[in-house]
Amino acid sequence: MASYIDAAAITAFSASLVIFEKQLGLSAGQVGIAASALTLTMAIGAAVGGRLGDRFGRRPVFVITMFFIIGGALALMTAQDFTAILLGVAVMGFAIGADLPVSLATISEAANDENRGRLLGFSNLLWLIGIAANGICVALFGDLGRNAIYFIFGHVVLVSVIVLLARLTIPESQLWLDARAARKVDNGARKGESAKVSILFRAPYLVPFIGLSIFYVGTSILGNTNGQYLSYMMVKEAGFTVSSAAKFSFLSLPLVLIGFLWFMRIADKPVRFRYFQFGAVCFVLMPLVIATFGFSATTLVFAFFLNAIGASFAFEGMYRVWSQQSFPTLVRTTAQGTIIAIARLVAAAAASVTPLLLQEIGVRALYGILAVTTFIGVAAAWVVFRSRDQHSEFEVEAAPFHP
Repeated sequence: MASYIDAAAITAFSASLVIFEKQLGLSAGQVGIAASALTLTMAIGAAVGGRLGDRFGRRPVFVITMFFIIGGALALMTAQDFTAILLGVAVMGFAIGADLPVSLATISEAANDENRGRLLGFSNLLWLIGIAANGICVALFGDLGRNAIYFIFGHVVLVSVIVLLARLTIPESQLWLDARAARKVDNGARKGESAKVSILFRAPYLVPFIGLSIFYVGTSILGNTNGQYLSYMMVKEAGFTVSSAAKFSFLSLPLVLIGFLWFMRIADKPVRFRYFQFGAVCFVLMPLVIATFGFSATTLVFAFFLNAIGASFAFEGMYRVWSQQSFPTLVRTTAQGTIIAIARLVAAAAASVTPLLLQEIGVRALYGILAVTTFIGVAAAWVVFRSRDQHSEFEVEAAPFHP
C-alpha cells in the first residue's frame, strides 16, 4: 500500500495547493517552495530508508514510517500558515520516501520468478487507485474551501492507520534474513561482498544503475509535474474549478486502469520490452501534444490518452521490475532508494520553478521542455535494457555458489 499512500499524498497536496493559495494568500514562490519541499523530503527519505532497509531489515522501516506519514498528514490538516504547511510536508514526504524502497523490496522478495513482475505491477495499480480515491475526495469536497483540506488529508490519515495495523502482522523478508546470514558465513565471498554499497559503482551493476537513474529522472519530471501541478494548471490556464478539474481528469482513468492490468499480464514475459518501446513513444508524444497545440480541454483528452499508455508500459511499473531484478538483496533497497532520491531531487528542483516558468514562458514551452526530458529518460532505458530486460539477480543469488 506504499504506492497507494504515495499517490494519494502527492495528489492530495497538488489539489490542496490551490486551496492553500486562496485561503492563506500564498505567493507563486511559496507555492513552488511548498511543492518542491514534498518532493525534496521524499528524496531524502528514500535514500535514508533504502540504506536502513538493507542494514536493519525491511520490517522496522516500513512500520516506523507509517507513524510519521500519519503525523505529517495530520499537521497538514490543521495547518494555518506557510510554516505549518512546510513542517507537515517535510514529515510526510520523508516518511513516504523512506517507505517506498523497503515496501517494494518486501513484495519482490516474497514473490517468485513467475509472479514477481505481476505483483510489482499490482503495487503500481494501487498507485492508480490512490489517485482515483483522492480524486473522488477532491471532486466531492474540493469546492468547500478550507474545509476541503480536512477531507482530502483525512483520507490519507485513515488509509495510513489501516495500513499500519496490517503491517504489524507482516514478518521480515526471508530473502533478506538468508542473505544476511550468508554474509556472515561467506566472510568476503560472493554473497558477503554483495553487501557493500561500492558494488553499485562497478560492473556488472554500474550500467543498470546509471540507466535506471536516467530513465527514472527523465520520466519522473513529467510524472511529478502532472501529479503536482495538473490541477493547478487546469484551474489557472484552462478555466476549470478545483472540482471540475478533478472530474475531468477522471476521463483517463479507465484507460490507465486497463493499461496497468495489461502490464500485470505481460510483466513476467519476454514480450514486455516491446510494450515498453510502444509506451515510450506514447510517453514522449504526450507533452508534445500540449507543447504543439496548447493547453485546452481538447488537447488534454489526447494528452491523457497518450499518458495512459506511456504510464502503463514505460514508467513506474517497468522501473519497479527492472530495479528489483538488477541488484542483489543486501543492496537492493539502497540502490532503489538512491535512484528514487536522485529522481526526486531533480523533480523537486523542477517543481520549485514550475509556477514561475508558467508565468515567464507559458504552458506550451514548459511542456516542450518536458518532452525533451522524457525522451532522454526512455532512450536511456531503451539502450540499457534491450539486452538486460530478462536478467534477474534473484536467479543469480539462487544459483549454487562454488568459491
